[in-house]
Amino acid sequence: MIREAILSASVLALAACGGAENGGEIAGPDEPIEAVEAPEGSTWSEVVTKTDAGGYLMGNPDAPVKMIEFSSLTCPTCARFEAEGMPVLKEKYIDSGRVSLEYRNFVRDPLDITAAIIARCGSDASFFPLTEALFANQQQWASQGMQNLQAQAAQIEQLAPDQRFNAIAEAAGLKTFAAQRGLPTAQTEACLSDPANATMLTTMQTESSQDFDVSGTPTFIINGSKVQNAAVWAQLEPVLAIAVGEPLPEDSE
Repeated sequence: MIREAILSASVLALAACGGAENGGEIAGPDEPIEAVEAPEGSTWSEVVTKTDAGGYLMGNPDAPVKMIEFSSLTCPTCARFEAEGMPVLKEKYIDSGRVSLEYRNFVRDPLDITAAIIARCGSDASFFPLTEALFANQQQWASQGMQNLQAQAAQIEQLAPDQRFNAIAEAAGLKTFAAQRGLPTAQTEACLSDPANATMLTTMQTESSQDFDVSGTPTFIINGSKVQNAAVWAQLEPVLAIAVGEPLPEDSE
Protein backbone atom coordinates (compact mmCIF):
# COMPACT_ATOMS: atom_id res chain seq x y z
CA MET A 1 0.00 0.00 0.00
CA ILE A 2 1.36 3.40 -0.90
CA ARG A 3 0.32 4.89 2.45
CA GLU A 4 2.47 2.45 4.42
CA ALA A 5 5.35 2.94 1.96
CA ILE A 6 5.19 6.71 2.33
CA LEU A 7 4.95 6.64 6.12
CA SER A 8 7.90 4.25 6.39
CA ALA A 9 10.14 6.20 4.00
CA SER A 10 12.14 7.92 6.74
CA VAL A 11 12.89 4.55 8.34
CA LEU A 12 14.00 3.13 4.99
CA ALA A 13 16.32 6.09 4.50
CA LEU A 14 18.06 5.37 7.80
CA ALA A 15 18.26 1.63 7.15
CA ALA A 16 19.55 1.65 3.57
CA CYS A 17 21.78 4.71 3.23
CA GLY A 18 25.47 4.24 3.90
CA GLY A 19 27.09 2.05 1.29
CA ALA A 20 28.28 -1.50 0.85
CA GLU A 21 29.60 -3.34 3.87
CA ASN A 22 31.69 -5.94 2.09
CA GLY A 23 33.01 -6.83 -1.31
CA GLY A 24 35.84 -8.18 -3.40
CA GLU A 25 39.35 -6.94 -4.08
CA ILE A 26 39.96 -4.59 -7.01
CA ALA A 27 42.95 -5.55 -9.15
CA GLY A 28 45.24 -3.00 -10.75
CA PRO A 29 46.91 -3.11 -14.18
CA ASP A 30 50.56 -4.07 -14.74
CA GLU A 31 51.23 -0.60 -16.14
CA PRO A 32 49.44 2.72 -15.58
CA ILE A 33 46.51 3.17 -17.96
CA GLU A 34 47.11 5.92 -20.49
CA ALA A 35 44.62 8.71 -21.13
CA VAL A 36 42.30 8.49 -24.14
CA GLU A 37 41.33 11.60 -26.06
CA ALA A 38 37.65 12.52 -26.12
CA PRO A 39 35.79 13.20 -29.37
CA GLU A 40 36.81 16.51 -30.88
CA GLY A 41 35.06 19.47 -29.32
CA SER A 42 33.90 17.65 -26.20
CA THR A 43 35.06 16.12 -22.94
CA TRP A 44 34.35 12.54 -21.92
CA SER A 45 32.13 13.68 -19.03
CA GLU A 46 29.83 15.25 -21.63
CA VAL A 47 29.36 11.92 -23.41
CA VAL A 48 26.29 10.20 -21.95
CA THR A 49 24.56 7.05 -23.19
CA LYS A 50 21.77 4.93 -21.77
CA THR A 51 22.70 1.32 -20.99
CA ASP A 52 20.82 -1.91 -21.54
CA ALA A 53 20.48 -2.24 -17.75
CA GLY A 54 18.59 1.07 -17.59
CA GLY A 55 21.46 3.12 -16.23
CA TYR A 56 23.15 6.20 -17.67
CA LEU A 57 26.81 5.91 -18.62
CA MET A 58 29.07 8.96 -18.46
CA GLY A 59 32.39 8.88 -20.24
CA ASN A 60 34.30 6.68 -22.65
CA PRO A 61 32.12 3.62 -23.37
CA ASP A 62 35.31 1.65 -24.00
CA ALA A 63 37.10 2.82 -20.86
CA PRO A 64 39.21 0.00 -19.37
CA VAL A 65 37.91 0.78 -15.87
CA LYS A 66 34.15 0.51 -15.69
CA MET A 67 32.44 1.74 -12.53
CA ILE A 68 28.78 1.35 -11.62
CA GLU A 69 27.25 3.52 -8.91
CA PHE A 70 24.04 2.39 -7.23
CA SER A 71 22.59 5.46 -5.58
CA SER A 72 19.42 6.88 -4.04
CA LEU A 73 18.30 10.47 -4.52
CA THR A 74 16.94 10.62 -0.95
CA CYS A 75 20.15 9.27 0.62
CA PRO A 76 22.24 11.95 2.42
CA THR A 77 25.41 9.86 2.09
CA CYS A 78 24.88 9.75 -1.68
CA ALA A 79 24.46 13.54 -1.74
CA ARG A 80 27.73 13.87 0.19
CA PHE A 81 29.51 11.68 -2.36
CA GLU A 82 28.08 13.78 -5.19
CA ALA A 83 29.38 17.01 -3.62
CA GLU A 84 32.80 15.72 -2.59
CA GLY A 85 33.61 13.20 -5.28
CA MET A 86 32.01 14.02 -8.60
CA PRO A 87 34.14 17.07 -9.49
CA VAL A 88 37.39 15.12 -9.00
CA LEU A 89 35.95 11.93 -10.49
CA LYS A 90 35.04 13.78 -13.67
CA GLU A 91 38.21 15.83 -14.05
CA LYS A 92 40.81 13.24 -13.07
CA TYR A 93 39.31 9.91 -14.04
CA ILE A 94 36.36 10.21 -16.44
CA ASP A 95 37.70 13.05 -18.61
CA SER A 96 40.96 11.11 -19.02
CA GLY A 97 38.97 8.40 -20.80
CA ARG A 98 40.28 5.76 -18.39
CA VAL A 99 37.13 5.39 -16.26
CA SER A 100 33.46 5.33 -17.17
CA LEU A 101 30.65 5.82 -14.66
CA GLU A 102 27.31 4.10 -15.04
CA TYR A 103 24.72 5.51 -12.64
CA ARG A 104 21.85 3.20 -11.69
CA ASN A 105 19.02 4.39 -9.47
CA PHE A 106 18.53 2.21 -6.39
CA VAL A 107 15.15 3.47 -5.17
CA ARG A 108 14.20 3.10 -1.51
CA ASP A 109 10.89 4.93 -1.05
CA PRO A 110 8.08 6.63 -3.04
CA LEU A 111 9.73 10.06 -2.86
CA ASP A 112 12.94 8.57 -4.23
CA ILE A 113 11.01 6.91 -7.08
CA THR A 114 9.33 10.23 -7.89
CA ALA A 115 12.61 12.13 -8.05
CA ALA A 116 14.23 9.37 -10.12
CA ILE A 117 11.38 9.41 -12.66
CA ILE A 118 11.84 13.17 -13.05
CA ALA A 119 15.64 12.90 -13.44
CA ARG A 120 15.12 10.33 -16.20
CA CYS A 121 12.31 12.22 -17.91
CA GLY A 122 14.38 14.43 -20.21
CA SER A 123 17.07 13.60 -22.74
CA ASP A 124 20.08 11.41 -22.01
CA ALA A 125 22.15 14.61 -21.78
CA SER A 126 19.89 16.11 -19.11
CA PHE A 127 20.02 13.12 -16.75
CA PHE A 128 23.25 13.95 -14.92
CA PRO A 129 22.59 17.71 -14.59
CA LEU A 130 19.14 16.99 -13.11
CA THR A 131 20.56 14.31 -10.82
CA GLU A 132 23.31 16.65 -9.64
CA ALA A 133 20.76 19.42 -8.98
CA LEU A 134 18.54 17.04 -6.99
CA PHE A 135 21.48 16.02 -4.82
CA ALA A 136 22.62 19.61 -4.33
CA ASN A 137 19.13 20.62 -3.15
CA GLN A 138 18.23 17.32 -1.48
CA GLN A 139 17.77 18.70 2.01
CA GLN A 140 15.16 21.19 0.86
CA TRP A 141 12.92 19.11 -1.42
CA ALA A 142 13.27 15.85 0.52
CA SER A 143 12.45 17.53 3.82
CA GLN A 144 9.47 19.34 2.30
CA GLY A 145 8.31 16.15 0.63
CA MET A 146 8.51 14.00 3.74
CA GLN A 147 6.76 16.58 5.88
CA ASN A 148 3.88 16.99 3.42
CA LEU A 149 3.60 13.28 2.67
CA GLN A 150 3.19 12.46 6.35
CA ALA A 151 0.07 14.64 6.28
CA GLN A 152 -1.20 13.65 2.83
CA ALA A 153 -0.57 9.89 2.75
CA ALA A 154 -4.22 8.91 3.16
CA GLN A 155 -5.38 11.26 0.39
CA ILE A 156 -2.65 10.12 -2.00
CA GLU A 157 -3.56 6.48 -1.40
CA GLN A 158 -7.09 7.22 -2.60
CA LEU A 159 -5.87 8.59 -5.94
CA ALA A 160 -5.76 6.53 -9.13
CA PRO A 161 -2.37 4.84 -9.59
CA ASP A 162 -1.42 7.13 -12.49
CA GLN A 163 -1.97 10.20 -10.29
CA ARG A 164 -0.04 9.23 -7.17
CA PHE A 165 3.50 10.12 -8.23
CA ASN A 166 2.25 13.46 -9.58
CA ALA A 167 0.80 14.16 -6.15
CA ILE A 168 4.07 13.20 -4.44
CA ALA A 169 6.01 15.47 -6.81
CA GLU A 170 3.64 18.33 -6.04
CA ALA A 171 4.05 17.78 -2.31
CA ALA A 172 7.84 17.98 -2.63
CA GLY A 173 7.86 20.93 -5.01
CA LEU A 174 9.59 18.79 -7.64
CA LYS A 175 7.47 19.89 -10.59
CA THR A 176 8.50 23.50 -10.11
CA PHE A 177 12.07 22.36 -9.40
CA ALA A 178 12.23 20.50 -12.72
CA ALA A 179 10.57 23.32 -14.67
CA GLN A 180 13.16 25.79 -13.38
CA ARG A 181 15.82 23.51 -14.87
CA GLY A 182 14.30 23.21 -18.31
CA LEU A 183 11.94 20.24 -18.03
CA PRO A 184 8.42 21.29 -19.13
CA THR A 185 5.74 20.56 -16.55
CA ALA A 186 3.58 18.72 -19.07
CA GLN A 187 6.49 16.41 -19.85
CA THR A 188 7.16 15.83 -16.14
CA GLU A 189 3.51 15.00 -15.50
CA ALA A 190 3.43 12.57 -18.43
CA CYS A 191 6.48 10.73 -17.10
CA LEU A 192 5.04 10.55 -13.58
CA SER A 193 1.69 9.29 -14.92
CA ASP A 194 3.23 6.36 -16.83
CA PRO A 195 3.27 3.34 -14.47
CA ALA A 196 5.99 1.70 -16.57
CA ASN A 197 8.52 4.20 -15.25
CA ALA A 198 7.99 3.29 -11.61
CA THR A 199 7.90 -0.41 -12.47
CA MET A 200 11.21 -0.14 -14.29
CA LEU A 201 12.86 1.53 -11.29
CA THR A 202 11.63 -1.05 -8.80
CA THR A 203 12.71 -3.83 -11.16
CA MET A 204 16.17 -2.25 -11.42
CA GLN A 205 16.38 -2.17 -7.64
CA THR A 206 15.44 -5.85 -7.37
CA GLU A 207 17.91 -6.88 -10.06
CA SER A 208 20.69 -4.84 -8.43
CA SER A 209 20.13 -6.69 -5.16
CA GLN A 210 20.15 -10.05 -6.91
CA ASP A 211 23.03 -9.47 -9.34
CA PHE A 212 25.40 -7.41 -7.19
CA ASP A 213 24.18 -7.98 -3.62
CA VAL A 214 23.40 -4.26 -3.26
CA SER A 215 21.77 -3.54 0.09
CA GLY A 216 22.75 0.07 0.79
CA THR A 217 23.58 3.27 -1.02
CA PRO A 218 25.89 4.34 -2.41
CA THR A 219 27.42 1.08 -3.59
CA PHE A 220 30.18 0.98 -6.20
CA ILE A 221 31.15 -1.81 -8.58
CA ILE A 222 34.52 -1.56 -10.35
CA ASN A 223 35.18 -3.97 -13.19
CA GLY A 224 32.60 -6.38 -11.79
CA SER A 225 33.72 -6.35 -8.14
CA LYS A 226 31.87 -4.61 -5.33
CA VAL A 227 34.08 -2.11 -3.51
CA GLN A 228 34.41 -2.67 0.21
CA ASN A 229 33.46 0.13 2.63
CA ALA A 230 33.55 3.00 0.16
CA ALA A 231 30.53 5.20 0.81
CA VAL A 232 32.50 8.47 0.59
CA TRP A 233 35.02 9.81 -1.92
CA ALA A 234 38.00 9.58 0.43
CA GLN A 235 37.39 5.82 0.64
CA LEU A 236 36.68 5.28 -3.06
CA GLU A 237 39.49 7.28 -4.69
CA PRO A 238 42.33 5.03 -3.46
CA VAL A 239 40.52 2.09 -5.07
CA LEU A 240 40.17 3.99 -8.35
CA ALA A 241 43.85 4.96 -8.22
CA ILE A 242 44.77 1.29 -7.94
CA ALA A 243 42.42 0.41 -10.79
CA VAL A 244 44.08 2.87 -13.20
CA GLY A 245 47.60 2.09 -11.98
CA GLU A 246 48.35 5.38 -10.26
CA PRO A 247 50.03 6.02 -6.89
CA LEU A 248 47.60 6.31 -4.01
CA PRO A 249 46.42 9.85 -3.17
CA GLU A 250 48.67 11.38 -0.51
CA ASP A 251 45.93 11.64 2.11
CA SER A 252 45.17 7.91 1.84
CA GLU A 253 48.69 6.62 2.35
